[in-house]
Amino acid sequence: MRYFIGIASKNHIQIGQAGGFCQLCHGKAAPLKRMKQNDKIIYYSPKLTMESKEPYQAFTALGEIADENVYQVEMFKGFFPFRRNVLWSEIKRECPLSVAKTHQEWKAYASKLRFGHFEVSKEFFNFLAEYMTQDS
Repeated sequence: MRYFIGIASKNHIQIGQAGGFCQLCHGKAAPLKRMKQNDKIIYYSPKLTMESKEPYQAFTALGEIADENVYQVEMFKGFFPFRRNVLWSEIKRECPLSVAKTHQEWKAYASKLRFGHFEVSKEFFNFLAEYMTQDS
């Protein structure tokens, strides 16, 4: 099992949650193909919307890759992104970036937030997931 961080605005993640899927890196297939069934993903939202200039900076969604299928859909005319099915977990609270920064491995991942998708350690992933699933 592997552990990943995906990067997207919160409103885009909510679309995926409602549909039971994830998209990465503006619909590219390659990052989705790196993941396998039962791998885990947490999404980081730098902004509420893609158009927004105001920072949001929180880990906003948690899920598990549901199967081995990478598939393509027409989201709107002329845009055919790739997707993976995700079993989304219920979270009790989002994890602010300030909390993630308290983990000893944070410095290893900080510069990767601009990549859109990257693998993290089980320990770092579980640190975020526990914060998100526990009562405040």
